Amino acid sequence: MLKRTFLNTMAATALMAGLGMPVSAETAFDGPTSGPAGAPDKTIVVLAADLKNGGILGVTNGVEEAAEAIGWDVRVLDGAGSVQGRTAAIGQALALQPDGLIINGFDAVEQQAALEGVVAASIPMVAWHSGPKIGCDAPGGIFANVSTDAMTVSEVAAKWAMEDGGDKVGAVIFTDSTYQIAIDKADRIKETIEAMGGTVLEYVDTPIADTSTRMGPLTTSLLQKYGDSWTHALAINDLYFDFMGPALAAAGIQGAGSPKAGSAGDGSEAAFQRIRGAQYQAITVAEPLNLQGWQLVDELNRAIQGEPCSGYVTAPALVTQEGLAKLGDSNAFDPDSPYREAYSAIWGK
Repeated sequence: MLKRTFLNTMAATALMAGLGMPVSAETAFDGPTSGPAGAPDKTIVVLAADLKNGGILGVTNGVEEAAEAIGWDVRVLDGAGSVQGRTAAIGQALALQPDGLIINGFDAVEQQAALEGVVAASIPMVAWHSGPKIGCDAPGGIFANVSTDAMTVSEVAAKWAMEDGGDKVGAVIFTDSTYQIAIDKADRIKETIEAMGGTVLEYVDTPIADTSTRMGPLTTSLLQKYGDSWTHALAINDLYFDFMGPALAAAGIQGAGSPKAGSAGDGSEAAFQRIRGAQYQAITVAEPLNLQGWQLVDELNRAIQGEPCSGYVTAPALVTQEGLAKLGDSNAFDPDSPYREAYSAIWGK
């Protein structure tokens, strides 16, 4: 039974038609082919950093789908975008005494003290985007940290900007120093642009949780400061661009005009809609969110049964308007591979 509680490298070298994965034909699943059968009668908790974040929501949906396939119950607790909310969610999760926890979209370092209680209770943990170390044995007692290669994602976004604007690129980079991975991603974007001869006009540190109130005034201020020299807006998450459009429109800038927006993750539904309609976002470097939800359940099944983690790392995709035109009405990057069948077969379902 599903319950949600609201507590207020580049394997994408196949950048085919702008989508990082072949569009027309099913591709083989490149993940694990063996592992333990599904453990019966388990209850797990998803600790979501903020379900308003499209990436986190997409992963949560994938976890729910996979849990139904393996036969587990899921409880989703929403940290609602605040440090205090995430701490409270961890406390509530501990009280539920689940068989496993999934950390979804927040840095384990931020919640180190609270997560020590999870480790002390011997509750297996897996995570999505919990820190810079990807894969097995992540810090903080996390069995596996599921993610694409964040540095590759950042490089793809930066290289897109340089290919789009050439040596005239003047970029503003948006990040959130609450998260070490966000700092690392922004640093890599900056390094890549500067190494290719572009200019980084400004490096803006503003919390993801406050984008709804901050991005409008910030955008207006940056336009006044830099004018036409601001050619590209690059961010570590699509959520920054959810609230930039009205300020650009008020300044008389068309949806396909400059500054052109590009995101180094995660590929939210809202971002796909903006890109499809040429409305204040040109690209995103998307993660296969639903697939990663299935991977999290598989890794947690391995942890619960004392088996090694798979070590699988998914590939990102550069999503453009041209690529989306080939996908019909889909507003998510869901690789055309039989990953559902592959994981179900491993679990004996």
